[in-house]
Amino acid sequence: MAKDNAVVLLDGGRRLPRADILIDNKKPGLFSRFSATHLGGLAVKAALDHTRIDPGLIGHVVMGMAEHSHRDSIYGAQGMRWRGGLPSDVPALTVARICGSGVEAIAVASEMMLAGLRHDTNRPFSVVGGAESMQFPFSLFDYRGRRVGASVQKYGPIEASALPRGTYLQDLLLMSLYDPSARMSMANTAEELGRRYHVTREEADAFGLRSHMNAKRARDAGHFVEETEPVDVARDGATEAARVSHDTHIMDDATLESMARLRPAFEAGGIITAGNASAVVDGAAAMVIGKEADAVRHGLTPLARIAGIGVAGCDPQIMGIGPVPATRNALAQAGISGSTIDIVELNEAFAPQSLACVRDFEKMGIDPEKVNPQGGAIAVGHPLGATGAILTLTCAYALRRRALRYGLITMCIGGGQGIALVIESMA
Repeated sequence: MAKDNAVVLLDGGRRLPRADILIDNKKPGLFSRFSATHLGGLAVKAALDHTRIDPGLIGHVVMGMAEHSHRDSIYGAQGMRWRGGLPSDVPALTVARICGSGVEAIAVASEMMLAGLRHDTNRPFSVVGGAESMQFPFSLFDYRGRRVGASVQKYGPIEASALPRGTYLQDLLLMSLYDPSARMSMANTAEELGRRYHVTREEADAFGLRSHMNAKRARDAGHFVEETEPVDVARDGATEAARVSHDTHIMDDATLESMARLRPAFEAGGIITAGNASAVVDGAAAMVIGKEADAVRHGLTPLARIAGIGVAGCDPQIMGIGPVPATRNALAQAGISGSTIDIVELNEAFAPQSLACVRDFEKMGIDPEKVNPQGGAIAVGHPLGATGAILTLTCAYALRRRALRYGLITMCIGGGQGIALVIESMA
């Protein structure tokens, strides 16, 4: 691809801190009152502010979102657009490739620019990213058409034992993580992948500990500051808003001994626990992309160039291996080998899943020590539709900070897919 026609990420993209959906597994999380459109809107506004671009140059908004968690989720990227401060004449598109939605948003917007079919040459830049509120509801099924009395609660908890026969509740957070094509939950597919790759519980725990240690080290060194937009949150009974500046799940005192004491969470005799699986968090990220020539023309600063994007399908019963074929495709499109990659941001859905990918990456020439040097989802969490965009920013800023060249962002996708993005630093 000619450099002047290449798509670039502009300097200034921002993500929100990733906040646990519950505090101490009991109290509502810090972002529990925000819908996905609220979170995405905060990220869009921050990206526009820090990119210092004229909003009149934005022709599209493309944002990833995996699940409809709130009543306004149907509006998706459109809600994020107006909450982010962009006018109503800017069209917005929501894309969904489950856990890969954030990278898919980057891909779709890039393809729109390169194909030219929907590209607005007068407004040549797009806001891209993703947002996810993991505050998924309990849903009441088989009740529509019945008389709803005043005693039925429209807000707040529902007493299941008081419901008429024939109605039932589903926890959409847990039910959405079950794949009917595989007849397994996401965690069970990771257990299966661990068995096929002979991953031990000790290896899984060590990987989980590494994630927390690397994330803590990066946080304490201030490496996340330039990519993170603090959020002020009003709390019940508090006179002042609480400022959320850091990812909330990083464990400062994690040890192998404490990891080993945790019980298997999904299978009797399994190796996945609360300590070596991705944390459930809310989050969002956004950035501005455009053609390199347009960035130069408008005096904007590119941060990284999109070098290659790959997607791939795989057996849904081992969906976690999806990053491997997707990475092969992305490297081929970029025209580079695995040994050229300087930083890998691999979404840590589960430790055995990640370890299986790392082993296959090594066969491509990718050094395992280059994978998640700043921790991963086990430590900082995985807000489904936002993760790809978050990891892209983390990788791009790390490449600049460390004066490195190539980064790989990749993740598995429920149902049996993988997606990968190769970026080249322009700093």
